[in-house]
Amino acid sequence: MEERIRIVAGDITTLAVDAIVNAANESLLGGGGVDGAIHHAAGPELLQECRLIGGCPTGEARITRGYRLPAKFVIHTVGPVWRGGGSGEDETLAACYRNSLELAQRHFCQTIAFPAISTGIFGFPAERAAVIAIDTVQASLSRREIPAKVLFCCFGEASLAAHRAAVARGAFPQLEGQ
Repeated sequence: MEERIRIVAGDITTLAVDAIVNAANESLLGGGGVDGAIHHAAGPELLQECRLIGGCPTGEARITRGYRLPAKFVIHTVGPVWRGGGSGEDETLAACYRNSLELAQRHFCQTIAFPAISTGIFGFPAERAAVIAIDTVQASLSRREIPAKVLFCCFGEASLAAHRAAVARGAFPQLEGQ
C-alpha cells in the first residue's frame, strides 16, 4: 500500500498526473482557495464546461477536462461545511474521496492528486480530515488496482503535518518525504 500513496507539499495545479481533485463548491463555478487556483490555471474553458454540468451536490463528484493544467482531468467534489461534527460531516467527507476515486477508475486514471478537502473556508479540522482522507483512500485502494498512485498534495505546513500524522497512526509506515 505504501508505494501507492504519497504525501507531497506544493501546488496541486502544477502536478502532472492523470487527475487532480478540486475542492469545489456546489455551483462548480469557481471560488477561493484551491478551487479558484484550479479554475485560474485551467483557463476559461473549465468554467464553460462546469456551467454545462449544472452543479454538484455535497459529497458527490463530477469530472471535466483539465484544459491548460498538466492534469488530463479535474475531478470536482464538494466537501461538507464543518458544523461541529454532528451533522454527518465525516461520512460526507469520506464520500468525496470514494466518489472521486470511483470517477478516476472509470476514466482509467492511473494517478490522482487530492487537496485537503473541506479544510479551508469550509472549516473542517485538518487533523480529523486527514485521518478520514487516509483511511478512506487506503480502504478504497485495497479493493481496486486503479488508480495506481494517489498523492495528497498539501498546501502549507499544517496540512502536511496533519497528513503525516494520519499516516503515522495508520496501517502503513512512514510515507513522509517520499
